[in-house]
Amino acid sequence: MALTRKEAFKLTALGLLFLALMVAWLGFGERGFIHLYKIEKERQAYVEKIRELEQENRQLLDEIHRLRSDRDYIESQGRRELGLLKDGEVLYRFKKD
Repeated sequence: MALTRKEAFKLTALGLLFLALMVAWLGFGERGFIHLYKIEKERQAYVEKIRELEQENRQLLDEIHRLRSDRDYIESQGRRELGLLKDGEVLYRFKKD
């Protein structure tokens, strides 16, 4: 049974239409490639945020350790953040013009 030229064209057009619909569904569907791409970008942003928070956490743990054990660091923090002075010290403040 040989297909006529018109039937072969219809069959080819139907196959291409089906293929185009499959590509559109894979690309733009609910779980398509575009959705997966957006999800991957979001995941990368979360991974970066986690990395930054872990680094900040390490710095805070280091500061806690220094505040518990390093008297010089405690003194420097008191001077810098609270403006504390030792007995007999004088603090001079100059106005900026």
